[in-house]
Amino acid sequence: MKSTLKNHVSRREFIKRNALAGLGTVVASGLSAPVLAKALETTPQPALLGGPSAWSELQWPKWPQWNPETDEKRLLEVVRSGVWSRANVVTEFEKEWASAVGTQRCLAVVNGTNALVTALSQLHIQAGDEVLVPPYTFIATVTAVLSNGALPVFVDVDPETFQMDPKKIEAKITSRTKAIVPVHILGLPCDMDPILAIAKKHNLVVIEDACQAHLAEYKKQKVGSLGHAGCFSFQNSKNLAIGEGGAVVSNDDAFMDRCFSYTNFGNPYGTAVGAVGAGSVMQGTKLRFTEYQAAIGLAQLKRLDAQTTTRHENAEYLKSMIKDIPGIVPYRLYDNVTRGAFHLFPFRYKADGFKGLSRDGFLKALRAEGVPCSSGYTVLNTQPFLQDTFATKAYQAVYPKELLDIKKYNERNHCPQNNQLCREAVWFTQNMLLGSRSDMEAIASAIVKIHKNAEQLKSTSQK
Repeated sequence: MKSTLKNHVSRREFIKRNALAGLGTVVASGLSAPVLAKALETTPQPALLGGPSAWSELQWPKWPQWNPETDEKRLLEVVRSGVWSRANVVTEFEKEWASAVGTQRCLAVVNGTNALVTALSQLHIQAGDEVLVPPYTFIATVTAVLSNGALPVFVDVDPETFQMDPKKIEAKITSRTKAIVPVHILGLPCDMDPILAIAKKHNLVVIEDACQAHLAEYKKQKVGSLGHAGCFSFQNSKNLAIGEGGAVVSNDDAFMDRCFSYTNFGNPYGTAVGAVGAGSVMQGTKLRFTEYQAAIGLAQLKRLDAQTTTRHENAEYLKSMIKDIPGIVPYRLYDNVTRGAFHLFPFRYKADGFKGLSRDGFLKALRAEGVPCSSGYTVLNTQPFLQDTFATKAYQAVYPKELLDIKKYNERNHCPQNNQLCREAVWFTQNMLLGSRSDMEAIASAIVKIHKNAEQLKSTSQK
């Protein structure tokens, strides 16, 4: 005789499958969201109103993934060798990552933040310079600029794509501007052709922040290989997870040699070689990668390409199911994007399409359905760390007072589209996109349930 728990799970699975069958039929027929909602009239109430959840969080693919049978042999060899600091396995990983990205060189470092710091410093970005960055990014993009003594200048986003808007770049260029850092945020590529054209016109370097965009493609070329340099992160949540780690990639040998020296106390390397025994040739730091990190990375890299294809296909399938639901506005990929990495699946939530149900109310209802979600980034370009940095002696000595006046700085760097995006965005994490098509249908059915019952959910949330 089956247990009560098994009977409960079976009943929920039966309900879910029937609901998803209806959803799949509607999607396949290309019907609009109102028709889709009608087709799901038999769908149970939202979990917050007493109905069964659409899914269980426990059933989403776990991350990071580790297969002892295939992954542990190399790692154990490294651990048992006693050679743990940078050696041959790190070099092997760098060659493999450069090959995967499509660049001649790669340098592995301790994390993505310091990959950006390194690339900026060795492309001679320094105190007195300005660097163009988007406001919709992780704080590391901006702190890397500040770590080199430069001034971040924010270019507003295109809310449809979540990326730096190329049409707004030239208005932000001044005589101090030395670099553009396009960020392929969420794993969705920027529109690189116009960005590179603007950079060439104004003699600016382009450093791609591809920390969330492993193997994403623009015109079938991997992001990170399009600018003067590309930077990646291998932090635990990333699509290639090592726990911590990062990399700089480029086709410029002299630049990469300088990067190597910089991350190894400024000791001479390659074209940066000095006289033997003369000591360091530049001011550097210690950002060396370890052998066991490289062994983990090599194991993860073997399945990354297939995982990236799965994420892209599932993201597009999920998008096709929710794009016509009133109040849901999924991401748009630029025409030249041939593959997204989808570190995150983003869409904008419009409360007026859900009877005025707040975004917080929507997220609460979605989580109750067993669908993990978040609201994403808060506004970055007005956070207190900027004012704190501008108040330091180093910045005060280099920049005119009017550039460091935080009120005037915030006025010059006002990004209204980004502010709106931060109020509307909703994210799903990349591991969810490694599930099946029925998993994507479960997400869509949960959103449909919430949309159908938005009025009641709004009333409940206000009590």
